[in-house]
Amino acid sequence: MKVIVNNKKVAHDYFILETFECGIVLTGTEIKSIRQGKVSLNDSYARIKGFELYLINMHVSKYTHGNIFNHEEKRERKLLMEKREIIKLSLRLKTEGLTLVPTKVYLKEDLCKIELALCKGKKLYDKRQTAKEEDSSRRLEKVLKDYKS
Repeated sequence: MKVIVNNKKVAHDYFILETFECGIVLTGTEIKSIRQGKVSLNDSYARIKGFELYLINMHVSKYTHGNIFNHEEKRERKLLMEKREIIKLSLRLKTEGLTLVPTKVYLKEDLCKIELALCKGKKLYDKRQTAKEEDSSRRLEKVLKDYKS
């Protein structure tokens, strides 16, 4: 498994409840551009439309050696997941007020996969609390490292 891009901002802005692996429908120039690492997940999210899952706002740069059949950079891309899982997700999204956010784009056995996270948004005080916890754990690790040597 080769990770192309990570969305580190998700862990800062959301509580991650569950993660899912999805396939993605791409054109030829899109997959070539993704393999070069020219993809961004900033401000992207997933939405369910009529029992189908779509990824919105994922930016894939144009392929440099492409011709007139090059792709749009920020088009909606269809995600591949089993229908019963999509139905379960849509029920949870509607009832609990959650969001679907992509966390990783990676290649698995030469296929492009996306890891989606079912998330609940953090308030400002939650973000501060997690920052405090991370800082204290870093300090503790540093002290333990100094103590061992």
